[in-house]
Amino acid sequence: MDRRILSTAAFIGMLTIILGAFGAHALKKVLDAEQLITFETGVRYQMYHALFLIFIATLKDLPEKTKKTIYFLTLSGIFLFSGSIYLLATNNLTSFDFKTIGFVTPIGGLLLILAWGTLLLHYFNKKS
Repeated sequence: MDRRILSTAAFIGMLTIILGAFGAHALKKVLDAEQLITFETGVRYQMYHALFLIFIATLKDLPEKTKKTIYFLTLSGIFLFSGSIYLLATNNLTSFDFKTIGFVTPIGGLLLILAWGTLLLHYFNKKS
């Protein structure tokens, strides 16, 4: 599981750099300042959680089942939270109105919170 988590985190981190550069250079010409800030929020949270996954993979006392739960919560959260933010920030570039799927952003945020909460609960309930 650690290898899967690390390779996924590396891929997400790499994708984050690509999206950040895309936002800073290509999107700068077609989005207004508020939309760029929104896009950068998605990039920032995506990177935070790529680093979080690296941290999770390095924890030796975290059971595989807990790692797997955190892994899937984090992946789903990144996809829904950051993914929907990217779509909402670039909404004016397509004919589809992504505001109709805006409800998934807080669901993604909740999944990210649950991933962190799972880690917290593990150590809170752990017998020394």
